[in-house]
Amino acid sequence: MGVQSFSRRSFLKFEAAGALAAAGTALPLAGGQLAVPQRKGAFAEPTHELPLAEDCDVIVAGGGPAGISAAVSAARAGAKVRLFEMHGALGGVWTSGLLGCLIDFDKSAIDREIMRRLKALGVLLVRNPRRKEARVANFTYDPECMKVVCEEMCTEAGVDFRLHSMVVAAYRDSSGRNVETVVTESKEGRRAWRAKIFIDCTGDGDLSAQAGCGYDIGGPDGSNDQPASLCAMVFSPHPDRVAPYVVNHPDNFDANGRLRTESPKKRMHAEMVRAGLSPSYSMPTLFMVREGVYVWMMNHVYGLKIDDAAGLARETVRARREVLDGARALTRLGGAWEGFCVLATAEQLGHRAARRVHGRYTLTADDVSSGAVFPDAVTTSNFCVDVHATSAERNKKAAYSSHGVKAKPFQIPLRACMAKDADNLYLAGRCISGDFIPMASYRVTGSAVAMGEAVGRAAAARAGHHSPR
Repeated sequence: MGVQSFSRRSFLKFEAAGALAAAGTALPLAGGQLAVPQRKGAFAEPTHELPLAEDCDVIVAGGGPAGISAAVSAARAGAKVRLFEMHGALGGVWTSGLLGCLIDFDKSAIDREIMRRLKALGVLLVRNPRRKEARVANFTYDPECMKVVCEEMCTEAGVDFRLHSMVVAAYRDSSGRNVETVVTESKEGRRAWRAKIFIDCTGDGDLSAQAGCGYDIGGPDGSNDQPASLCAMVFSPHPDRVAPYVVNHPDNFDANGRLRTESPKKRMHAEMVRAGLSPSYSMPTLFMVREGVYVWMMNHVYGLKIDDAAGLARETVRARREVLDGARALTRLGGAWEGFCVLATAEQLGHRAARRVHGRYTLTADDVSSGAVFPDAVTTSNFCVDVHATSAERNKKAAYSSHGVKAKPFQIPLRACMAKDADNLYLAGRCISGDFIPMASYRVTGSAVAMGEAVGRAAAARAGHHSPR
């Protein structure tokens, strides 16, 4: 199709429109709306009606580990559930984030169901394959198969899930105590949705912030929060040679599950240094997914604020380049790394930080060290306090630490999963109400799933549904 030619009349029409805009006169916009005169540096969006749907009981924002679990459990309890996910697949950090590893993952029915489904597909590998214990909670998996597992579980439960749909605004009712309406943006434009109960499973606490809830962010004493990482899928045509650097390869463990020699992470770091690199994460990790296919976590992104959109773009690009440069540098070493290459990088950074939304109870470091129990417990966090280095300087000394807190298994109460500032807003995942230290334990996805499962049931009950389908 050729370039459209304009007549002199058309040219004058556009020229006049430009002059009116410069003068601050209202101009026609798409859809027949008028732009009003603006003050410099601001745009007053014209008000307009949005299509509104009011036909569900529970709305879940975010289709990651917590969101999948919350939506499925609420739907199985009889509620009509709608789930919104900003990416093109369900699973969040599992899939779009290529996390590759499930931690503390045997504590709820949905945890175990996901494990069974992955095993049935033949894509779940035990993290320490030689350890002999009753409780095996850490696994690696194939992210592409995880997408299918999440989609099938939601479909079978009757969840109405929307991909490429992001919750961008939230509004309260006349009492000011309840979230009444959320707004999404997608290919069909802006739409409004209502429900009785809302669940924030965005990871970062986006829905809660949009609803005006209070939250905390950042590390102790105003320091940086935990860093993010951009994971990647990588390939080696020589899996036998790469085996010494793979954290879940059977050959690295003795019959009792103990490492035979030096940590595979330390070996990987030494190889990267030998290749002339200075890794931003000093414990780079290879997880085997299939023979010759691995998830690689080899970088840290420091000082990135959760709500810094420009920084998110900049640091994602920088981290992706670090992954590619790292793989190429290793390849130049030859030997074990001959043919080593990147298959794909994640669609999103994996955040260890989040808005910590104010809840009806706030978990503390004392709860972690004392092994706190609660009458309204929804799950128990069995993971250690895992604080990754909050700056490049600290990374040179240690990739992560417990900040001096020795964790005992501690319970998470339902009250920590209920927003303090909104009566019908639940939370699940790393954005629940807790201080910096407890979040460093419960942020793993096994806990997120267990929280989501309990919160989904509670939301369905609040909406008037008490019996599983």
